[in-house]
Amino acid sequence: MDNLQLAKRARIGVIIPSTNTGVEYDLQKFKIDGVTWHPSRFWIELRNWADESQSTGDDENTVFERFLDLIRDEIPLSIRNVMSADMTHIMLGMSAETFWGGLDGNIAFEKSIRDQIGDLTLTTGAGAMRDALEAFGAKTISVVTPYPPVGDDNVRRFFNDIGFKVHGVKGLNRPSATAIAETDISEVLDAIREIDGDNVDAIIQCGTNLSCVDIFPTMEHWLQKPVIPINVACVWHALRAVGVEDKISGMGRLIEEF
Repeated sequence: MDNLQLAKRARIGVIIPSTNTGVEYDLQKFKIDGVTWHPSRFWIELRNWADESQSTGDDENTVFERFLDLIRDEIPLSIRNVMSADMTHIMLGMSAETFWGGLDGNIAFEKSIRDQIGDLTLTTGAGAMRDALEAFGAKTISVVTPYPPVGDDNVRRFFNDIGFKVHGVKGLNRPSATAIAETDISEVLDAIREIDGDNVDAIIQCGTNLSCVDIFPTMEHWLQKPVIPINVACVWHALRAVGVEDKISGMGRLIEEF
């Protein structure tokens, strides 16, 4: 790998939904010598979950679960495509799927990915957040998501399963995949105020299309506790997995300290 011109340290394949604009925006903030990021999209049919719920008669939770089923069918092709560029690591740039079904669901989902990528190391949103919270020694957490209630329930279940006490989960219940990226930042700030508490050790954000990299480092100074966006946790986890130990200023305590 030393003779490669651009990626002497790592080539990280990033699997993202076709509707996602948040992950690439956040990745562009991390310019690390010798590391390249290689997004590979998988197809998502553009749907408004509320409209589909109305037209089918199903509740929005059922519609969202159907949406995730469609995603699972598309992911393998995206992985196949990016692996043809000789990746050194795979990072999943979506998060709901990685929390679904709690710890058991996470294990099964990660196994399906590992079966395809072989010996390559893997970053998932759930795994990255677990390791980030453990690095800080957090015990009680609160979570902001863009999901409908069924998504929030699965997030809560996952963190409870791995030993964290969840003080609060605030789901913003965005109406579609693209609407997640259109969330007004004031809604995120209001959500953080709502779920914070003196007993909360850390606040995290799930949903990779909801970019929070520009505001969460400031929130950490305000709240005096870790406030971790999922995309930053994934970048940190991926870099450390390939042996890149660079500390990066201005992107939050996680990647500055660990």
